[in-house]
Amino acid sequence: GLYLLIPVLLIAGLLLNNIFANSENSAKGAVIQLSIEGGIGPATDDYIERTLESAIESGAELVIIQMDTPGGLDSAMRGIIKNIANSTVPIASYVAPSGARAASAGTYILYASHIAAMAPGTNVGAATPVQIGGISPPSPQKIKKDKPANDNQSKDQPEDGVSEDASKQKIINDAVAYIQGLAQLRGRNPQWAEKAVREAASLPANDALKLNVIDIVATSMDDLLQQIDGREVVIHGVQRTLNTSEASIIQIVPDWRSRLLSVITNPNVAYILMLIGVYGLILEFYNPGAILPGTIGAISLLLALYAFQLLPINYAGIGLILLGIALMVGEAFEPSFGVLGIGGVISFVIGSIILIDTDAPGYGIDISIIITFAVTSVLIFIVVVGLALKSRRRPVVSGLEELIGGEAIVVNDFDHQGTVIIHSEHWQALSDTPLHKSQQVKVTGIKGLTLIVEPLDSTISENTV
Repeated sequence: GLYLLIPVLLIAGLLLNNIFANSENSAKGAVIQLSIEGGIGPATDDYIERTLESAIESGAELVIIQMDTPGGLDSAMRGIIKNIANSTVPIASYVAPSGARAASAGTYILYASHIAAMAPGTNVGAATPVQIGGISPPSPQKIKKDKPANDNQSKDQPEDGVSEDASKQKIINDAVAYIQGLAQLRGRNPQWAEKAVREAASLPANDALKLNVIDIVATSMDDLLQQIDGREVVIHGVQRTLNTSEASIIQIVPDWRSRLLSVITNPNVAYILMLIGVYGLILEFYNPGAILPGTIGAISLLLALYAFQLLPINYAGIGLILLGIALMVGEAFEPSFGVLGIGGVISFVIGSIILIDTDAPGYGIDISIIITFAVTSVLIFIVVVGLALKSRRRPVVSGLEELIGGEAIVVNDFDHQGTVIIHSEHWQALSDTPLHKSQQVKVTGIKGLTLIVEPLDSTISENTV
């Protein structure tokens, strides 16, 4: 049977190889369509990077990134732009369908692309950096207020009597320099790019075309391909003429890896995974050998840590969450009339709120989830664990240990060793004092299967002569 299996596997491998080879050949000269929807994060960066590599290997004519995004993380945006800048295949960004937008990080990606296009009824702009690392950029109104009236004066210099925080200015200036560099690279309007960053300016599609922010306004994907057919683009200093009028379109959607990465790098999911991991390990330590809580907890915690190293995390937030859990556990073990428990809940909630260190759209933790887990934590650690500890402290009601402290009756007179009855059972007993028949004794200990007893009191039963 093994000898027959080997040829079957070889044939299957050859068939799969031919299938992949045919798929790559079918992509040669074709237009690859990708899509960015929602917040831009690590999963988006990974998806764009891997699909661009595939498009380059297959010899695609053009890659079109269809966008509808409110923005996202700065690190993911810069990763995508690096891949676009280093691509040997032309990249066109297309803000579509009507009603879509390329805000914040989307504006930078649009500026970085070899061809920038928008559908009617879409808009671009609002590229002011959001809070990162605990630094809030100046609001558009304050920027406008602080802008000098004299155009010859430096735009970065505030009016007399108004001082901008140096760190905020640093973020703004860095963003301006970055988007202006992209504008110069692709021959687009650098003045409006600066305005989009400093004043959070936004433009509809037709105005963006007039101001040379984009190259094309296209009503559909087919219209876009017709308009860019024959257009020349520069790829690493070499001019290249696009041939897209007859090109087939191949859509590449995010695969299971990108979807999984998108799920676990969602701040709400990563937060929940972290708490499941911590709770699972605590339950495993409290009840060694349960296995299931420890296994689930370890897997969840590892996934959460992987997600956190891709997200902008405030480590003070993690510290406050762990401190809050520790205080609630302390309340369960050593009741303090609510002092530890209340402090734990406050620490837990504050840590959860500041855990994700950015205001990027789609990258905050929902307050309802924080409240739900805060209440759940109180129930788990103060109520459930507290009840479990109380049950442990109750007297034992079964087994040999239950006999200790019980009352027994002596069967016959004995000086050192004899027999007693307890719970209708006869037991061997040891006593340091002589005992008489029918005398009541108290069990003070157990040695093997022998009870250690002592007289319950100095009186002797009336049946004793």
